[in-house]
Amino acid sequence: MPCQSSHVISTTTKKTSQENSKSFILQLLRDIVEPSFRCISANDVPMIWIRYGPWNDFGTPTLMSEPVLKHAVVLLSGGMDSTTTLAEAKAAGFTCHALTVEYGQRHTHELAASNRVAQAFSVKDHKTISLDLRLFGGSALTSDINVPKDRSETEIGHGIPVTYVPARNTIFLSLALAWAETIGAFDIFLGVNCLDYSGYPDCRPEFLRAFENMADLATAAGVEDRGKFRIHAPLLYLSKTDIVRRGLELGVDFSLTHTCYDPTPDGRSCGHCDACQLRLAAFHEVGMTDPIAYAT
Repeated sequence: MPCQSSHVISTTTKKTSQENSKSFILQLLRDIVEPSFRCISANDVPMIWIRYGPWNDFGTPTLMSEPVLKHAVVLLSGGMDSTTTLAEAKAAGFTCHALTVEYGQRHTHELAASNRVAQAFSVKDHKTISLDLRLFGGSALTSDINVPKDRSETEIGHGIPVTYVPARNTIFLSLALAWAETIGAFDIFLGVNCLDYSGYPDCRPEFLRAFENMADLATAAGVEDRGKFRIHAPLLYLSKTDIVRRGLELGVDFSLTHTCYDPTPDGRSCGHCDACQLRLAAFHEVGMTDPIAYAT
């Protein structure tokens, strides 16, 4: 009888110890880790990737020698933002599948850049899909409308510019979602930010939250509760200068990237479009020379 009583007390103590340990660790994550997170989902939830095994007899999690592989689709244009986003996904431990869209843009230099970046980061897979949005036009990037040049910071930050491609991020995210569901992934990364977003409506957190909710409603994986889709926008609240700083911290080689809306035929950036001006200003603020070539 004393042994049975002792066993009951021991079991109860063990459960209590486990509960206390779990509570302590969760509180630790909230108090210490959460305030310094860098990757966020569209729902503004800190995404902290911690790999651990079963709770042991002492009520604490055992670290796994081999982390569980998580797959993610990363939209990769070849620009500095999407490249830094890919670096964030890799740093977070994801196995990355890069998706580039040839949508009938004014030039193919960013497609070449996406190939360079994908190779440099040794992604699991890199697919380029062709979808000619020039059939619709409606943008300086998909028609013969002139690309705005030499606009002031105030002009860049006001209104929706003619370089906005109608519903582009909605289309891109839908393609990424289709691929993610096919490979059993629930994480999609894209390099939008809502500070230097040049007025694009599909770079706002409201849009990303709405798409994330839609993804769970519009897919078999979501309806069957196999998982919850997460749209990761790690650069969402970063300025262009902060993006350069973060990219450098992650070891991004920005010489591989392309940003310009209207480059020369040999691929040199114009230095005058909105994208070039934001990029040049960012490198100037961090005290560095932009490593890519400019026409002027």
